Amino acid sequence: MNILQSLRNGFSPIHPEGYPFIAAFFIGSLVLGWIWDPLFWFGLLLTLWCIYFFRDPKRITPVSADLVISPADGKISSVGLVIPPQELGLPQEEMKRISIFMDIFSCHINRIPIDGTIKSIQYYSGRFANAEFDKASEHNERNSLLIATKHGNIGIVQIAGLVARRIVCWVKTGDEVMAGKRFGLIRFGSRLDIYLPAGVKTRITSGQKVIVGETILASFDESAAVADFRLD
Repeated sequence: MNILQSLRNGFSPIHPEGYPFIAAFFIGSLVLGWIWDPLFWFGLLLTLWCIYFFRDPKRITPVSADLVISPADGKISSVGLVIPPQELGLPQEEMKRISIFMDIFSCHINRIPIDGTIKSIQYYSGRFANAEFDKASEHNERNSLLIATKHGNIGIVQIAGLVARRIVCWVKTGDEVMAGKRFGLIRFGSRLDIYLPAGVKTRITSGQKVIVGETILASFDESAAVADFRLD
């Protein structure tokens, strides 16, 4: 492999959602540099971070209808039994919730965790508390998706964080979706909760780092094996 191929493989594409922000950061760098030369380099550093933030790398997704794949990059902040939010339309009984915290250096593209159909999408305009706090599930701005799967309904909630100011969702009610399909992003720090049947077998633990579209979070069949992979 030559040097050019190595460099190309080392960089991820930038999602189009990021272009206006990257341009704004760069223009801001020029303005700062006009005020005082050293500030240009500070602004340029922030611009490079913005480019990194909106990266959209390809992922290798395990193909299996019995596996739940991570819908976000980041750290598992909690795993436990809780009552799901009412807007999901799920029964008000305990379900297993897996919470993934995305810091400002995580890849913020969100992906579908399991094959199914989007049954409903509910947006709630709320606060912007630290997404690592448990109360963020109830009080923060969030976007809730209900997905019908062969194992029943599961819920996904995109939660805005302390510096996040917009949740983006690209799917709509009625869409047929596959595990690993991109469905949205949250700008500048956030969290994602996934609600699963209480009896599902988890394969991760709190504090673990996970990779969107690749890490297996849980399985509906303890003997489930990965038969194939899909690159997207």
